[in-house]
Amino acid sequence: MAIRLKQAGIHDFTLLEQADEVGGTWRDNRYPGAACDMESHFYSFSFEPNPSWTRQFAPAEEILQYLIRCTEKYGLRPHIRFRTRVVGAQFDERSGLWNVETSGGEMLQARVLVSACGGLSRPALPNIPGLEGFSGTTFHSARWSHSASLEGKRVAVVGTGASAIQIVPSIAPLVSRLTLYQRTPPWVLPKRDREIQPLYRALFRRMPFLQRFARLAIYWRHEVSAVAFVVAPWLMKRYGEPVARRYLARQMRASGLRERVSPSYAMGCKRILLASDYFPALQRENVEVTSDPIRRVVPDGIVTRDGTHRLTDIIVLATGFAAAEPAAPFDLTGCDGRRLEDVWRDGAEAYLGTSISGFPNFFTIVGPNTGLGHSSMIFMIESQVRYLLNVIRTMRSRDLKLVEVQPDVQARYNARLQARLENTVWAAGCNSWYRTSSGKNTTLWPGFTFEYRWRTGRFDAADYRVIPNEPAVRASPPHGISPSAR
Repeated sequence: MAIRLKQAGIHDFTLLEQADEVGGTWRDNRYPGAACDMESHFYSFSFEPNPSWTRQFAPAEEILQYLIRCTEKYGLRPHIRFRTRVVGAQFDERSGLWNVETSGGEMLQARVLVSACGGLSRPALPNIPGLEGFSGTTFHSARWSHSASLEGKRVAVVGTGASAIQIVPSIAPLVSRLTLYQRTPPWVLPKRDREIQPLYRALFRRMPFLQRFARLAIYWRHEVSAVAFVVAPWLMKRYGEPVARRYLARQMRASGLRERVSPSYAMGCKRILLASDYFPALQRENVEVTSDPIRRVVPDGIVTRDGTHRLTDIIVLATGFAAAEPAAPFDLTGCDGRRLEDVWRDGAEAYLGTSISGFPNFFTIVGPNTGLGHSSMIFMIESQVRYLLNVIRTMRSRDLKLVEVQPDVQARYNARLQARLENTVWAAGCNSWYRTSSGKNTTLWPGFTFEYRWRTGRFDAADYRVIPNEPAVRASPPHGISPSAR
């Protein structure tokens, strides 16, 4: 968002970052084996290709360094306030400004406020009896304790999601004993990862069109796969599931263990994971997989429902993030004292996953129902940023005090969206982090990414309530904030 603002000649903005460095997901998730499950050439900004990726699927450190280089190249640091957490924001309808409060007690004003807090930024901590009384070391995978030595320790990994299938193969050779506590086995496909040879990197640097072609090929390969997610879910069962089961059968020799890690739900309704070293790691002599639920944690270990007590030194909570449950990024108050937390109580929703009725001049990036099950979120983020830039340009050119999506526009959009979701693979009846506890899917986009790009291609002011500035307001522009336009 910041880069695109600068490229558009808009420099009056501030980024508020609660951490001490940029990077978001790739700054926080630094666990062993952390890497992207989307190809490197596509998991990068379209306007900033990186010919130096060393692997087909970039490791976390490379992605973090890429984001830091972008920050430096585009001169963003002067705009960033690090170690600054937003604790609340209130909209003043009279002035059309947001009053934003930071954890340091500072109050800032902005014409436009954008939440780019991320969809997977709040670690989900399990409610396990006795966890707080554990005498060993406990941490979430997104808050990895690098000071804790795993060498020769008895380690419990709780969860079998995207983080766990990267962590387990990475730490299994180091620990004396690893117990994987599995609630639901994931569908796993091979990860076609490989090193990108120096020759190819040199070619990408000298002939950038080759990298653009590679990116385009990756995009359309993933976009074709969306058919089985959003158009014809039966394709997933007929073709996807047999491929995954054959892969499991080839990788897993022991029939008992193979049966234990075989999913019994429809493929695709939970996140499909990519790994080529996960199943081999589960077959190591020092690794145990248990599907028996955890009854409680005791000071020296974990007790499962069958009464088994496993001595444990370290507990790793690979339990994912709170993504679907309604939660405002901070205490947000819009028109007439409405709090976003209350508005979203029955499930988060927005227009185009970006604008929320009752909250003028406030926008979200990676907002409700913009997540994907088949492609790169970078594509969706760039689509949203382009849309927001069009909003800001319109506000500046027409000297608008506020823009607010019409409630009927938002309601119609979300009614159609939820109806479409009922015909996708995610309506297969399984529970997942895509859905709230009431069953509403608030995370995923039920279509192709090119459709979303088309829908966000232009800003239609007719969908919004717009109010122009008054002369007195024009004479006194507000202080800018993350990002602002006046």
